[in-house]
Amino acid sequence: MLNLTTSSALFERAKTLIPGGVNSPVRAFRSVGGSPVFMQSAQGAWLTDVDGNRYVDFINSWGPMILGHAPQMVLDAVSQALTNSLSFGTPTRREVDMAELIRKMVPSIEKVRLVNSGTEACMSAIRAARGYTGRSKIIKFEGCYHGHGDAFLIAAGSGALTAGEPDSAGVTRGVAQDTLTAPYNDVPAVEALIAANPGEVAALILEPVVGNMGLVAPAEGFLQALRALCTEHGIVFIFDEVMTGFRLAQGGAQELYGIKPDLTTLGKIIGGGLPVGAYGGREDIMNCVAPVGKVYQAGTLSGNPMATAAGMAQLRYLHEHPELYRDLDASTARLADGTRQIAAELGLNYTVNRVGSMFSLFFTSQPVNNLEDAKQCDTAAFGRYFHAMLNRGIYLAPSQFEALFISTAITDDLVEMYLTACRESLIEAHG
Repeated sequence: MLNLTTSSALFERAKTLIPGGVNSPVRAFRSVGGSPVFMQSAQGAWLTDVDGNRYVDFINSWGPMILGHAPQMVLDAVSQALTNSLSFGTPTRREVDMAELIRKMVPSIEKVRLVNSGTEACMSAIRAARGYTGRSKIIKFEGCYHGHGDAFLIAAGSGALTAGEPDSAGVTRGVAQDTLTAPYNDVPAVEALIAANPGEVAALILEPVVGNMGLVAPAEGFLQALRALCTEHGIVFIFDEVMTGFRLAQGGAQELYGIKPDLTTLGKIIGGGLPVGAYGGREDIMNCVAPVGKVYQAGTLSGNPMATAAGMAQLRYLHEHPELYRDLDASTARLADGTRQIAAELGLNYTVNRVGSMFSLFFTSQPVNNLEDAKQCDTAAFGRYFHAMLNRGIYLAPSQFEALFISTAITDDLVEMYLTACRESLIEAHG
């Protein structure tokens, strides 16, 4: 067993100072039990906690660290920028350079606005879509997470034609009435929502590959059907690529699936590990944003020089080394296929979903194509598995309903280490 004495003490202190002892809920380990591990440093594929334990990292700060932790080119870029001050509150050259590179790598983006988080990007994209269309309602999918903006914290209503209900205290019913929800991978449900709200839907937003109910891929033809519906009904089609952007391909999921959304939201990888977000797309929609148009959105730290330095260093590397996506795909395939094979050999027949360098092991033998499918998982068994893997030096997402993110720092030896731990941990989890 791990010695987590210092982590435990820090958590007890934190609970007296911070709600739940954490600054983001999933970090609290509520869904897997036990107390969170407090980290002190990271390098490449490895995390080191405050008690000196080391772990191979399979969440990589929830996606941004695609090159592993502390890549030298990113550290060098930040160090160089650091000498010029931490913030200006004025335009900088690097903001222009980053906008140009984003547009080059994501062809659907004609203009882009930098913000400070994925949540802010999604909130702003929805506002821009409403301003552009003059409509109020949006469609989102059950199990897709677009940050903690009020309009996104909406649970499904009682039927396909109903508006949502607030899924969080503090979200008003008035806000909820403008958010319509449908099951992921269900085109008829979307058609029904549009038909029941003619001329009222401003935007449809989704994760083109879902990472927030575990990894769930779009069914064949699903994204294409949504694109056609949005075009037909004048609805702004928004891809939330905060997770998938620059991860599944240089141009994200839209490159992988050959779909051109009207707006795209970005985050995580474009900050190289520092807080950043962006939203962009068609020029006519983006020109609705102030100071050109009447859709107001602003941010004191938007385009922060530290974040743009880190992000540009990482994006340039990805742009200059397209072969790394092939290598990431191959190593992640070995992890996912090996996990599936081990589970089957143990008679578990669990579901493993993978797209590119993201994958999930679902503790259910049924296919997982939407939120209701994911809810069938044995979460108690997953919690035991999580801790068994942690004790073997493998750091997974502390929730059944989060995807894993693989970095280029995961070598063949570390793949084998993971698979060995996986077999032993599945056996332990099932007694």
